[in-house]
Amino acid sequence: MDVKAGPEPPLSPEDTLRQTLMSRGYLRLLLLCVLLGVPISLAAFFFVSFQHQLQHWVWESLPDAVGFDRAPWWWPLPAMLLAGLILAPVITRMPGTGGHVPVNGLGGPPLGPDALPGVVLAALGTLPLGVVLGPEAPLMALGSGLALFAVKVLRASGEGSGGAGSGGGGGGPALVLATAGSTAAIATILGGPVVAALMVVEAAGIAGPRLVVLILPALLASATGALVFTGFGEWTGLEIGGLRLPDVPPDVNPDAGDFLWGVPLAALIAVVVCTARALGRATVTWTGRHTARRTVMCAVAVGVCLAAYALITGLTPENAALSGQLALGELAAHPNAESVGDLLALVVFKGLAWGICLGALRGGPIFPAVLLGAALGVACSGLPGLGVTPGLALGIGAATAATTGLPVTSSVLAVLLMGVDAADQMPLIVVSSVVAFVVAQAVRRPLRIRTAPGTPPGAGASPEAGASPGSGPTGSAGPTRPTRPGQGSA
Repeated sequence: MDVKAGPEPPLSPEDTLRQTLMSRGYLRLLLLCVLLGVPISLAAFFFVSFQHQLQHWVWESLPDAVGFDRAPWWWPLPAMLLAGLILAPVITRMPGTGGHVPVNGLGGPPLGPDALPGVVLAALGTLPLGVVLGPEAPLMALGSGLALFAVKVLRASGEGSGGAGSGGGGGGPALVLATAGSTAAIATILGGPVVAALMVVEAAGIAGPRLVVLILPALLASATGALVFTGFGEWTGLEIGGLRLPDVPPDVNPDAGDFLWGVPLAALIAVVVCTARALGRATVTWTGRHTARRTVMCAVAVGVCLAAYALITGLTPENAALSGQLALGELAAHPNAESVGDLLALVVFKGLAWGICLGALRGGPIFPAVLLGAALGVACSGLPGLGVTPGLALGIGAATAATTGLPVTSSVLAVLLMGVDAADQMPLIVVSSVVAFVVAQAVRRPLRIRTAPGTPPGAGASPEAGASPGSGPTGSAGPTRPTRPGQGSA
């Protein structure tokens, strides 16, 4: 009598992961990520280098050429007017609307190749003029767009990566490549592949086999790219102005006083960040109609904030303008160079300018927040029992966590920035990051953030804004397919 065989038992998670990793399609996907890491990182390197050179020309070379030893107080007014005039037609008439709306975080589906011209023009045409945003979001859009363009070319040539479908982690090979491309690009300014890859994983909210499937391409692409821009920068002599602290205050061991002040200070920083984000959300709503005209008006309002800071403090408006990368390094190297009043003025006026930029202009939201948190931490370091080094460390961690909604990534970034001081400051950094994250979740508006006209459906939904798990910084870990960016309306 024949015995009919029963159904085969299901594979264990370990066997499923092994099958995926050893499949021909996934191995081809890994190889493609390594190959893409080189050109994408080269593109990111020249992108950030060119932006850095333009910024130097606008704020240092040009004022010197017209007879000023530094940018005068009124300098941001014409600069930001020009930024608004450049950006308005990009938002209203070009595919992709110049990139994701910054107040929505780094999230949303990856922008396709058609959106790249608008993203590059918006970033290079406005960020060097003083827009209070960073280059991280345009870089991620550049990386994902170039990766998707490579996929399009390969498919057109009949060599597509369809066989790698099993390695998509739920999002398909194209979205995995888009994630790897954005990770390779953002690693250019985050000091290496670890923080960039961790940001992708934490924002995606995945674990188990899917975590391994997604993280390997991201790590390979960003690590390969790191080798490129590390050596290439030395050869060309160009700078990328990455987020780093060449000098930090003297190392001290945090004591009870640092923690007693650190917890409420982290909560205060979270409230400041959330207040600026609320201003950004209001700005998004306001610019929903008559977008071109109101975008220019918002840019001018940012210039007014920067000019007011310079008038009140007597310092250069460059301190409050731009992303804050250079100002953060100066603050860490010379924390006592500015008075408490000047630091608080920086927090107020740069915070207002940042909030407006979050809703109306284009760029990344993280870098200015890091400077705001660091400035507030150093300003409060004179409190009894709170030191300068702990104030700087907790300010960086708390502001990053409140902005990104990613406390683990924020802690790692703050630890890397603190350098030799990191070992002693790590407990305070972790506590402040968690406190800021919890407070930000408690005070934020529960409603989903509205997007500007023409933004693709779901674009810009950050983890803290209520995005579904798996959306990630580029939306690459979830099942959503890339959507063609729409055009904004005037």
